[in-house]
Amino acid sequence: MEGALDSDGTATHPAARGGQDVPRRVPQSTLSRRGNGEGSIYRRAADGRWVAAITWPTGRRQKWYAKTRAEAARRLAEAVQAQGLNRSGAGFRMRTDAFLQQWLESVKPRLAPRTWVRYEQLLRIHALPALGRISLPRLGPQDLQLCYADAAARGVSSSTVRRLHMVLHKALKQAEQWQLVSRSAAALVEAPLDAPSEMSTLDPEQVKRLLAAARGDRLEALYVLAVATGMRQGQLLGLRWRDVTLDQGSLAVIGNLQYLPGLGLTITERQKTAKSRHRVELGVSTVEALRTHRARQVEERLRAGDAWEDHDLVFPHVLGGPMSRDQLVRHGFNPLLKAADLPRIRFHDLRHTTATLLLGQGIHPKIVSDLLGHSTVAITLDTYSHVTQSMHRAAADALDPVKSHRVV
Repeated sequence: MEGALDSDGTATHPAARGGQDVPRRVPQSTLSRRGNGEGSIYRRAADGRWVAAITWPTGRRQKWYAKTRAEAARRLAEAVQAQGLNRSGAGFRMRTDAFLQQWLESVKPRLAPRTWVRYEQLLRIHALPALGRISLPRLGPQDLQLCYADAAARGVSSSTVRRLHMVLHKALKQAEQWQLVSRSAAALVEAPLDAPSEMSTLDPEQVKRLLAAARGDRLEALYVLAVATGMRQGQLLGLRWRDVTLDQGSLAVIGNLQYLPGLGLTITERQKTAKSRHRVELGVSTVEALRTHRARQVEERLRAGDAWEDHDLVFPHVLGGPMSRDQLVRHGFNPLLKAADLPRIRFHDLRHTTATLLLGQGIHPKIVSDLLGHSTVAITLDTYSHVTQSMHRAAADALDPVKSHRVV
């Protein structure tokens, strides 16, 4: 998605380092695409202040100044709302792409960085080409339906189309609250069906083979921890020693290593819910694996000398810096699966393996939900319904009156 135009004819991209926008030259022809009542946001080169500007249908030009882009976007939206430029407002011609840009800026402070990037990507890739040029007040449910159908025809997965609908639903609900439209078009469209995804898991014997093949590997403790706790890949790679208490046999799931445009590999600490920042109890063998790993890491650090990058990471690359997910999978996990003669699965399937094995052993779903950091136990039960169905079957068999009162 393009950023706002600056006074020198450049565009600014909103995902730049530290919230600061990086100028990028755009064709001059794009400078004349805005219409009256649409508004624009740009940054002054002289003093760094943000400017929200709009030309009303009457031809009058109005500007507001702010310290941050989010504040400028808010003041612009409030001004539009105050003027009553909704669906019935004469001359109002805000395009859908302009509104979505402003909405993205307004929600940026409230979202985790990776979540915002995902919202931006979904809208830029799938929504703007189909909906961007449509006047916001004229955007109808049929436009959204055609957008989703076109995405599906291009091979976009059903889960991605469903997430796109979720983002558009949030954005257009805000447009309704700002009185830019009389009613959200997304509220009149049913969410696309999400086809069930294939879930691959390892059985207990395969888990033993995996860990046996990992014995002695520099990342052995990572695989042990992944199977024992069900931690996500980003959580494992973002784990820091200050979050681990080996003497008490526990760790706090706080950091999450993510790749962010303009920032590179970054540890973020803002999670979806408070339960995502939870403490995990560790078994004796897991604690021992981490102790061994820490001793091995001290040796690596001594060998690296001044080349070592101290990020306090539990699972860094060989010089101490953050290790990307691709590095882990390509050079660690996939070769490990091959060495253990196991089927090719995703790293995330280790998390599914943990949950499936625990539920299959009769561990209460609430305990499993807390371990995985799910916001509600309903998410756990829905995700692993294939396991709970077998649990229901076992319960039915145990309570079968014929079996319980069988005549000998």
